[in-house]
Amino acid sequence: MGIKILQQSKSQKQKAEAYIFFAKAADLGNLKAMEKMADALLFGNFGMQNITAAIQLYESLAKEGSYKAQNALGFLSSYGIGMEYNQAKALIYYTFGSAGGSMMSQMILGYRYLSGINVLQNCEVALSHYKKVADYIADKLEKSEGIPVEKVRLTERPENLSSNSEILDWDIYQYYKFLAERGDVQIQVSLGQLHLIGRKGLDQDYYKALYYFLKAAKAGSANAMAFIGKMYLEGNAAAPQNNATAFKYFSMAASKGNAIGLHGLGLLYFYGKGVPVNYAEALKYFQKAAEKGWPNAQFQLGFMYYSGSGVWKDYKLAFKYFYLASQSGQPLAVYYLAEMYATGTGVLRSCRTAVEKRLKFLKKRRCIQWHFSYGIELPFKDIHLARRLYDMAAQTSPDAHIPVFLALMKLETVHLLQDILFFNFTMRWKWTVLDNTIGPCWDLFVIGLIVAVLIFLLRNRYG
Repeated sequence: MGIKILQQSKSQKQKAEAYIFFAKAADLGNLKAMEKMADALLFGNFGMQNITAAIQLYESLAKEGSYKAQNALGFLSSYGIGMEYNQAKALIYYTFGSAGGSMMSQMILGYRYLSGINVLQNCEVALSHYKKVADYIADKLEKSEGIPVEKVRLTERPENLSSNSEILDWDIYQYYKFLAERGDVQIQVSLGQLHLIGRKGLDQDYYKALYYFLKAAKAGSANAMAFIGKMYLEGNAAAPQNNATAFKYFSMAASKGNAIGLHGLGLLYFYGKGVPVNYAEALKYFQKAAEKGWPNAQFQLGFMYYSGSGVWKDYKLAFKYFYLASQSGQPLAVYYLAEMYATGTGVLRSCRTAVEKRLKFLKKRRCIQWHFSYGIELPFKDIHLARRLYDMAAQTSPDAHIPVFLALMKLETVHLLQDILFFNFTMRWKWTVLDNTIGPCWDLFVIGLIVAVLIFLLRNRYG
């Protein structure tokens, strides 16, 4: 129940309700709920942080074989957070975590062996750990998409529809919507793409995406035709999977020389979707799309020569096309390049290069995400490290002094509350009333109040 609410929740209040269910399930001994609660206690999610309680819960879970708990204990002991600083013990925890299936433990062990951190430096062992993670992600990527290609690549983006910001202001969106309704084909395609993948603050909405694509396609946009074909090939609520319709729209786009349409036809012939499998036709369309610089087509050509699908195996050509696709960021092309360097297939074997390629692939799939919150959030918040990072930021730029001061005020306030207040699982979540009453930005409200008091005191002093 808690996981279902958490997945569907859009507000802080709903998420807090989910954690109340986790707390109750954890009290009944549910292992997955206990893992969620241990993470919540460590992160301080929706209540007061209690690292000691989190460690006790992780240790209990580790005895039950939880690889997530093993990984967490490895991290905490490697940094001496809430428990004794002990690298040997951390290595043991990470080893058990990786054996249990923790991808994070595999990543950490790979990095340690690559850099020689508390172990003998060994590129081959590092490569082995990174390979397990890369294989897992690549397999998941191919299975989830049905075909080994990236789902969407934004194209035909107007200059003023900036790619730097992830938030499309509502007023700006309304303006673009107005232009789209007035017949601006380029805007129609861009809005269709944004709704298709849910970017820049817009919800994923297949119906709106199809609506804008159809308007643009009617006006003659080859990209819109290709994306309609893509929607019908993959299937969704607005465009149920239909190979014949996909073939129709890909053909329309391809007749205009569109790379996405050419690539789509290649996929249909390669996998026999709605047409008989025909590697010769697939090769022809992939080559045409690759010549236009479409990275997914370049990858597909590399895959055909690498696997010998309809052509003689040619590792030099496979390497060439994988390399070209990788330069545009095609993740699976990077994955196969790593495989070639790791096994010495078609290239001179290089452990170091194979590791670098695997790391690049994992970054592309966002598996290496060391996000920062209150200064830093590795997978876990470290308040002391946050302070050091804030100090470094203030020393680096004079412009950072004021935001760093305000951030430190928030950090110290939260830390003080964390040190003073401790509650059990169920009582812990009653503190979410503060978030629900004032809002998630309660810290800004408190800081504003403090600033107002300081201004009042200064005016009285000098008035």
